[in-house]
Amino acid sequence: MAVSFDLFGTLVSVDRPDSPADAVATELASRGVDVPAEFVADYREIQIDAPEGAEVPLPAHVAAALRSRGVSPTDNVVRRAVVAAFDPAVETRPGAVDAVAAAAEHGAVGVLSNCSVPELVPRALLRSDIDRSAFDVIVSSAGCGWRKPDPRAFESFASRLGVDVGSVIHVGDDPDTDAGIEAVGGTAILLDEHSLADVPALLDEVA
Repeated sequence: MAVSFDLFGTLVSVDRPDSPADAVATELASRGVDVPAEFVADYREIQIDAPEGAEVPLPAHVAAALRSRGVSPTDNVVRRAVVAAFDPAVETRPGAVDAVAAAAEHGAVGVLSNCSVPELVPRALLRSDIDRSAFDVIVSSAGCGWRKPDPRAFESFASRLGVDVGSVIHVGDDPDTDAGIEAVGGTAILLDEHSLADVPALLDEVA
């Protein structure tokens, strides 16, 4: 048995830019990039034709939007701008620390988060009240290449722990994404039906 936790909206809450496109544009300009006037509109359009369920890392999306207008900053500049645009204030959600501790009593524990921004998942965890060493693996969609509910996201998580995906219990707040674990034989604990305070008892029941 292993337990995976969604991160944003489940274990932590973070402040998000009101306009991600404008926030990225500001950070690009501060690094000397001549941001095209059309960038905000281009940001909101698909720039990379990826397979269904695949994650496109946000720096790749931003770089493609810039290239479409003849602007080609280095990959490092684009990555730093994206990371800075999403640098978050983090609030640990009530019950998160106890839920993770309870999960650790039953087996391996990890994070499986839909997140296209590099460094955001580990950075958010470091700024939370949760001890990062409590997790045996931390998997983001940008890192594994697939977004929940795609089965390959859950399979990647299980593979990194060396467990069968059907033995994974996934805790998350979004039925549209986090319930995807059930399609591969695992168990979902959804926070639209329960609270984090319920998780320890629910894990005892499943185990």
